[in-house]
Amino acid sequence: MTSPGRHAPPTERRVRVWFGEHLIAEHVGNAVDAADYEAGMRRRFASLRVTNELIAAVPNVDLS
Repeated sequence: MTSPGRHAPPTERRVRVWFGEHLIAEHVGNAVDAADYEAGMRRRFASLRVTNELIAAVPNVDLS
């Protein structure tokens, strides 16, 4: 449980496949799914850059 103004550690990851500077595929999921997706994309697109990044958590802000 998180207290006001705090946030849970980020757990989602973003996997992207790049053709030069152009993003051609993106997947967001938990660490296990992201790792599986990354492995598949690296096999399929061996010559392209594939990144797997942790998605930063956004602080829990009360807007009321």
